[in-house]
Amino acid sequence: MKKTTKIYLFSIVFTLLVGGISGLLIRDGINAYDANIIKPPLTPPNLVFPIVWSILYLLMGIGIACILTIDGPQRLKTRTLLVYIAQLFFNFCWSLIFFNAQAFLFAFIWLIALWILILIMILLFAKQSKWAAWLQLPYLIWVSFAGYLNLGVWILN
Repeated sequence: MKKTTKIYLFSIVFTLLVGGISGLLIRDGINAYDANIIKPPLTPPNLVFPIVWSILYLLMGIGIACILTIDGPQRLKTRTLLVYIAQLFFNFCWSLIFFNAQAFLFAFIWLIALWILILIMILLFAKQSKWAAWLQLPYLIWVSFAGYLNLGVWILN
């Protein structure tokens, strides 16, 4: 197997695993959330979330693999990878804060930090691959929508 193929496979599988583990850890929190929380208008059905997140994690994995496999300054790639890992960590923790802890205001503040990290990641991606950067735009849009939902939940509850 070529090195490029291995990097793509690892990046995609790793990113999907982070999302999958997060999903497993918040199952009970989601059940409590669904039973007790007033949700804002435009809240999608629960079925939408795992589908959308799976697609977004796939796009994230493809994007970072693209960055890691193209020619470019190693220092920039390293900085990009660190930001990628940081945003993935913030993404992972947000679900725990929001669903399990139900700390909605803190989760909203955390989500703002995540949004900023995603924007920085996109800008770093764009310096190396416009294609990889464009793949992250749905992620930024979805997290913006999640911000609306998160803020709505905090206000309503």
